Parts: sequence; C-alpha cells; structure tokens
Amino acid sequence: MEEMENVYTGKTVDEALAVTNRQVVDALGGLPAHKLHCSVLAEESIKSAVKDYYDRNGIAYDRSKFPEDCGSCESCRMV
Repeated sequence: MEEMENVYTGKTVDEALAVTNRQVVDALGGLPAHKLHCSVLAEESIKSAVKDYYDRNGIAYDRSKFPEDCGSCESCRMV
C-alpha cells in the first residue's frame, strides 16, 4: 500500500511511533466502520516491530511508548 508507505517513509523512529490510527485512516482516504480495526492493527504493528527490534538488540527504550501485551484483550490477541 503506497499510502501506508507515505505515512511512515522519512520519519524518525519516534515520529513513526507517534503515528496514530486516525492518521492511518486519513492517509487511506477513510475506511468503512467495519474496517477501522485495520488502522489500529497498522499502528500496533509498527510499535510491536520497533519494540521487538529494541528488545532483540538490547536497546534501552521508554516502555511507556509501547502498549503492554496483556494477552487477554482482543487487541493483544490480534497482534
């Protein structure tokens, strides 16, 4: 999706982490209500990928920028 690439290309890691699901929806020109969860997945997948990179490489980071994986809610099971 070129639109998604444009949302993140050229951003620093901190800027990419600050991208919200609303910005994803706007970049796509809107989404039907039953597809809004896709924008949440996009936001969460970037955060998850960055957190994974930091963890695997022993890089210290501000944990408050990353949602905790509770494992019990729908969002955590989907990521």
